Amino acid sequence: MHEFTYKKLSYALFAGLAIFILMTFKQYGISNDENVQHVYGQLLLKFYNSGLVDQSAFSYKNLYLYGGFFDLTAAILEKILPMWVWDIRHLLSAIFGFFGIVAVYKITKELAGERAAFLAILLLSLTGAWSGAMFTHTKDVTFGACMIWALYYTMLISKQLPRVPVLLSIKLGVAIGLALGLRIGGAFAVIYLGLLVIAAALLQTSSLKQKLVFCFKSAYGLIPAGITAFCLMILFWPWVIMGKNNILIAAKSFSHFAFNMQTIVDGRFMSIGDVPRTYLLEYLSIRLPEVFLLGVLSAIILISMKLKYIELNKKLGELSLAIAILFPLLFIIFDRPALYNGVRHFTFIIPPLAVMAGIGLSRTWDILAEYAKLQKAFGLLVIVLSLSTALTLFELRPYEYIYYNHFAAGSIKEAEHNWEGDYWSSSIIEASKMLEAYIDVEQSNNKIHDGSYSVALCAETFQGDAYLDHRFKITENWVKADFFISSTNMNCDKVLQGKIVGKVERLGATLAVIKDRRALRGKDRRPTPAPKN
Repeated sequence: MHEFTYKKLSYALFAGLAIFILMTFKQYGISNDENVQHVYGQLLLKFYNSGLVDQSAFSYKNLYLYGGFFDLTAAILEKILPMWVWDIRHLLSAIFGFFGIVAVYKITKELAGERAAFLAILLLSLTGAWSGAMFTHTKDVTFGACMIWALYYTMLISKQLPRVPVLLSIKLGVAIGLALGLRIGGAFAVIYLGLLVIAAALLQTSSLKQKLVFCFKSAYGLIPAGITAFCLMILFWPWVIMGKNNILIAAKSFSHFAFNMQTIVDGRFMSIGDVPRTYLLEYLSIRLPEVFLLGVLSAIILISMKLKYIELNKKLGELSLAIAILFPLLFIIFDRPALYNGVRHFTFIIPPLAVMAGIGLSRTWDILAEYAKLQKAFGLLVIVLSLSTALTLFELRPYEYIYYNHFAAGSIKEAEHNWEGDYWSSSIIEASKMLEAYIDVEQSNNKIHDGSYSVALCAETFQGDAYLDHRFKITENWVKADFFISSTNMNCDKVLQGKIVGKVERLGATLAVIKDRRALRGKDRRPTPAPKN
């Protein structure tokens, strides 16, 4: 097909994604962290409204270790828009996810043309860890979107080093500043840039003096980026300049943030501080769709075949992409930070991988042009795998973020048992509706109940309060609770006994359960530790 045809396909996909976002953003459940994050945003807004006097935001839990770009924006929009605050947050987060996909399109088109760009955004759209997560992973996806835009501007700058246009430098500063305004991990973008400048100096100059001059000119051209990024960072994360060691404290917490929590790897429960160095690689290999992995594998094979012929001094754009992919992976392998929730904290690596995979599929198609049957078979394989993933995501909706490929297990049911499942407890929204319907039927049969029903919730209290009506009250006294609602992630649903009166299920996997405990007596009402298998 002609390049223009792929451009039209990309635009059609963008239109479809926009419609998808607008039609579904209200269907996604509130995540565990959203309440504290939104309170943080409200406190930051209070800080500015008070003329910088009210500094309660900087003693609120541990949220001061993070920037408040998204949360402050959501808090401002809450004052303006006539919408439920959680819908505002989910729509805003999805918009960032959408523009992250746009950045992937622009990067891939710049490196490999329209066909590769279309394939890259198709792969990212089929990735539940991005397209499903973009509604509720408000920090992770927003951060990933800012980072991929920073990579785009870094790539454009790489083609003009050591002279950096002022406007381009400022655009890069905006992207990095917003990333830093979310979390200290935005410093990765600065590291990518620094490594690229050094690599360019080594590749494009000969003498030591020329290399130093090259680096100096590049650094000078990037001053507007530094100023812009710093200003945006302190605007959305003022705590970071309130103490000389604050930025170091935040950096240390990013690298070694540990607390009493467990994760699961292929059925093995473990402390988040004891996860293997391969944790992220393992989760990427099962969270990315098979067609995505095919693209990555294709790219690796092609690079390996042509490695000795690659002129790196002419491939600085590709080199910037390689740095953005390899550096986080090497960081995890060698630094070994505490990790949990699968790929969540490193969601920002998925868009660069999509660029790589899209290019891999496109270039493989070109190479197979001399072998018509193989090319057709390859194209058919890509189409079949893409349709299979799309169908699975459709069946999982609105819990697309729990998607696992067939390498994780024989079925989604097995995968949800052996790996982290609905860790955000998003399925509580549907479970709450089931409990209300159950009581509706009971009350229609003239069963009278005085007062409210007490509900134990294996999630955050506000997640239940947001959806259950006035007949229900979330209780911390689990022993006396009338009902129990829990996601099945990490076996929390097995902490309390009761008659199962409702299940949230997708593709045979139980995501959440509702238990009626009113008939239980004595020790049967007591909670027990969640089994580690």
